[in-house]
Amino acid sequence: MFQRYYNHVKDIIPRGKVLIIYGSRRVGKTTLLNKILASSGLKYRIDSGENIRVNQILNSNDFGLISEFVEGIDVLAVDEAQQITGVGNGLKIIVDNFPQVKLIATGSSSFDLSQKTGEPLTGRKKILKLFPFSQGELLFEFTKYELKNKLNDFLIFGSYPEVVTSNSKQDKTELLDELVNSYLLKDILALDKIRNSNVLFNLLKLLAFQVGNLVSINELAKQLRIDGKTVDRYLDLLEKTFIIFKLNAFSSNPRKEISKKSKYYFFDNGIRNGIIMQFAPLDLRNDIGQLWENFMVSEIYKKNAYQKLFQQLYFWRNFNKQEIDLVIEKEGKLKAFEFKWHKNSGKIPADFINKYGEVEFSIINQNNYLNFLELS
Repeated sequence: MFQRYYNHVKDIIPRGKVLIIYGSRRVGKTTLLNKILASSGLKYRIDSGENIRVNQILNSNDFGLISEFVEGIDVLAVDEAQQITGVGNGLKIIVDNFPQVKLIATGSSSFDLSQKTGEPLTGRKKILKLFPFSQGELLFEFTKYELKNKLNDFLIFGSYPEVVTSNSKQDKTELLDELVNSYLLKDILALDKIRNSNVLFNLLKLLAFQVGNLVSINELAKQLRIDGKTVDRYLDLLEKTFIIFKLNAFSSNPRKEISKKSKYYFFDNGIRNGIIMQFAPLDLRNDIGQLWENFMVSEIYKKNAYQKLFQQLYFWRNFNKQEIDLVIEKEGKLKAFEFKWHKNSGKIPADFINKYGEVEFSIINQNNYLNFLELS
């Protein structure tokens, strides 16, 4: 059984707060929840937000009913809690009046669940985000040598748990097709009552082909024949349902550096490839640079989130067309990274050094990438 990073975190269930676990469907939230509870040594109960009775109790604001519901247990876990309209108030009643009961809630949309838990649980929640397997997590299972031998698969098929544990290309392809069409997109369409699924899917295709490139909201709007505000709203939903994430430009002088446009990356290479239905081997592709960049940026993003490194991730580009794939800023200190599939040498742009001074600079390729992704 593959281990997740959070399985190694001590005292993960806080007292006096609700532990909220966000992540897309089929990413392993329920499996993680079961492991956390089984190893807690506490008496627990798992309920689902889709259970009508549970929904009624936590939406009731009835102190007596809720008291009876949590009596005799140490931990209450509610899976897919966003299905309960008033879940925030229900959980708040338990936190405030039954401090002996620890609480966990999971949700597949940070937008939907945060809407329902936001104000009632202000100061009363601890948030964890769960992504497809990170390379750091897979090092709990594989050696570096074994993991490197599987790198092509990760670039093409990604790291969703069921995909990683499937043996054949056919099985991996079918699982990704199901994920894209039967789970992720349907969740988004239901979430914000989006009627035109074709526009949303075409937006995802445009983003898939533009990985690593600057994205203009106005250009996307023109290509999709919708207004810029709608594009912004769709992008926000795609971020909050853990399909894509945004990288902003690093800049201290917007007149000389590009700062208005952003780059968008997919949390999982397999989802990106599933959207454009492209699962050809690497030696037959012309997008290996995009695949490598998306893979590395997403892996560093996951490591940053899991270990709570509190680093800011950016890209850098100026009007002289000099650029850096990733700039990490923490407490005023900068690190710069370039992602090269084959090359192992390169120089940091002169304009960047002139502006920001000498900084730590690394070329990350297929030989050394795991040195940057291990989890401590």
